[in-house]
Amino acid sequence: MHILVASIDYKNAPVDMREQFAFDDEELPEAIGVLRDMKSILECTIVSTCNRTEVYAVVDQLHTGRHFIQKFISRWFDVPKEAFMHVLNVRENDEAITHLMRVSTGLESMVLGETQILGQVKASFRTAQKLGATGTVFNQLFRQVLTFAKRAHRETQINDKPASVSYAAVELGRQMFGDFTGKHVLILGAGKMSKLTAQHLNANGSERITVMNRTYERAEELAEQVGGHTRSLEEMEKSLLEADILISSTGSDQYVLKKEQVGEIVKKRKGRPLFMVDIAVPRDLDPDLGQLEDVFLYDIDDLEGIVAANMGERRAAAAQIETMIAKEMDDFKDWLHELGVVPVISALRTKALSIQAETMKSIERKMPDLDNRERKVLRKHTKSIVNQMLKEPITRAKEMAGEENREASLALFTEIFGLEDEVAEEKEREALKLLEQAQKEAEAENEEKKQDDPQVSVPLHGAYGHDLTV
Repeated sequence: MHILVASIDYKNAPVDMREQFAFDDEELPEAIGVLRDMKSILECTIVSTCNRTEVYAVVDQLHTGRHFIQKFISRWFDVPKEAFMHVLNVRENDEAITHLMRVSTGLESMVLGETQILGQVKASFRTAQKLGATGTVFNQLFRQVLTFAKRAHRETQINDKPASVSYAAVELGRQMFGDFTGKHVLILGAGKMSKLTAQHLNANGSERITVMNRTYERAEELAEQVGGHTRSLEEMEKSLLEADILISSTGSDQYVLKKEQVGEIVKKRKGRPLFMVDIAVPRDLDPDLGQLEDVFLYDIDDLEGIVAANMGERRAAAAQIETMIAKEMDDFKDWLHELGVVPVISALRTKALSIQAETMKSIERKMPDLDNRERKVLRKHTKSIVNQMLKEPITRAKEMAGEENREASLALFTEIFGLEDEVAEEKEREALKLLEQAQKEAEAENEEKKQDDPQVSVPLHGAYGHDLTV
């Protein structure tokens, strides 16, 4: 058993290639189902975002696993392997696990430390889990990674410092006003930067957003996306009288607002501060506006300086996360190594305790006059003998799980103690337990969805092809 991840991302493929290999949200469940049914694939999921497409899989053999993942990508997108092999990065085992941890914590993101990717990884895992495409290994790995990534974000605060100009503009406003509750934000322009800024404002609780743009229809489109409203440029004076924050990013080659024009409006505001951020190049706002009383003006150079300083802090937090990843890797590898030995140890205990129970029944038949206290003493001491006899074999079995030839060693261990039947039963019990756990999680999620939509139903497949009905 091996873990693989095949990646096409912004580091090794231009955007036109990434677009060719992106999965739509609607087709992702079908794609995971097709991948799950391919030869050599034991467990799988797919993470697809604007910056990366990644296929994660547990495979029975490295060579065949790589081959069938490549074959899946080629068939699904109808592209010959030769056309994408030069941008496909395949990682194996430890490197694959480390990569998943780095991706989930934002260390592999275009913007270092961003947290949106964590939600995307979680959604991909949940989709695969519902389809029964994940099993023992990925259920443990992804749950551990998701928990770890949340802790890493919380303890290092890597995402607390703005790492984009648009977000830095919003963060400056929050620093000045505390929060955006009741604050009126005026956005000049409806391009990409204005859209990003409006989205950040909306995410940070701004409820009063006014969008103004030379093309009124584009302003309406942006305002609708963030729950704001639109005004024409002819209403500039009225808007400036009401606004607490102005963020400007138009395509104008001249100043949109000049000192003389705004000066008269500032007088009418009667001391209310006006926070102005100019993220346009060339600038929209007359630099002399900063000379006006109660006007606080920042341009893109100010914001980029803030971003540069914040990125330094993010890099320091990233180094801290790297150390944390090493510890998480050790924990998962310990779990993985012991995975194969758990059924063996359980089978050994079951067989030994079964012998002890049969021995107690024999003693009680031959010595029927034993009272309850005597039976209890005998039961306690015979169990103690069993536990002492098992201690060394169990310790040795755990040690075998960490050896390179662990499969052969555990097979020999199983044969020596005659545990073949018991191990098979233990594995079957574990499989049933996994199915029950997946079903309970699906039922809980189904109940949550039914609160919003009573018609929602979640069809499931259990791990390794077992069907579940929810």
